[in-house]
Amino acid sequence: MVQVGGDPSPQDVARRLRKGLAQGVLSFPLTAFHDDGSLDPDGCRAHVADRLAAGPGAVFPACGTGEFFSLDEEEYRQVVRIAVQEAAGRVPVVAGTGYGWAQAARFARIAEDAGADALLVLPHYLVAAPQDGLAAQLEQLAARTRLPLVAYQRGQVVYTPATLRRIARVPNVIGLKDGHSDLDRLQRLTLTAPEDFLFFNGAATAEIQARAYAAVGVPAYSSAVHAFAPEIAGAFFGALRDGDHGTTDKLLRDFYVPFVELRDRAPGYAVSLVKAAARLRGQRVGPVRAPLTDPSPADLADLEALLTAGLDLVGATL
Repeated sequence: MVQVGGDPSPQDVARRLRKGLAQGVLSFPLTAFHDDGSLDPDGCRAHVADRLAAGPGAVFPACGTGEFFSLDEEEYRQVVRIAVQEAAGRVPVVAGTGYGWAQAARFARIAEDAGADALLVLPHYLVAAPQDGLAAQLEQLAARTRLPLVAYQRGQVVYTPATLRRIARVPNVIGLKDGHSDLDRLQRLTLTAPEDFLFFNGAATAEIQARAYAAVGVPAYSSAVHAFAPEIAGAFFGALRDGDHGTTDKLLRDFYVPFVELRDRAPGYAVSLVKAAARLRGQRVGPVRAPLTDPSPADLADLEALLTAGLDLVGATL
């Protein structure tokens, strides 16, 4: 984290994030493990360094793609610290946190110590909750960390406009990541929020719905594809930014839609396929941790063929 004259304010971090959102995709790096399932710090460092070299708008370690749910506190500390060290202030580092607010606050303190710029608050564990509880969850966490918070609306977490107004009044709640793809609801939220509130598309394989999200005022998105094929992710981002519908349609039709169809073959493939594709590119990221499973041999063969075809589309090679 860049510190000039004290810690950056939430507004300073939000401005840096907004600038990054306009310049590149949001990168969610993988967490590297050895074959025995233990953390591989060197693999993490190499993977994050390669993602940063591809020019993302921000980096989000230890989030969903980074298997936050499988990390203990010391592993989490190492993963976040590595991302901060590799970013070296060039782009914001937004670490994941989650579970109930008490445990989320423990991870938040670790992320603070490691130098993260902000936190992405992943959906809480297991239970459904009323709107008052969803708001209180963020309020309790916000009271226990100096870091700005980006709420993640996904799974059992769905905010109403009234709840969004409430959490947006919390000084260090600066934005919302949406993973529901309910564009009617999202439009109501964007119209309700303060003008400087951040929104971004966090749907699985977000490129599929990027144009639809942009139509309701949410052009920024996270990209799991950036974790294994920044060439493809970058080509899509550039074409979308430039209004090149021919290129976006071709990439959607010939790569992204087949990738989603492959992803939907088994639960957990939203992470497992990404990690397998990174290994195919020579990235030292290792296997996924249980309860996720690596792709079957047949699915892995289909993934390799699709990855080759996608890279051919943008003139890259394995």
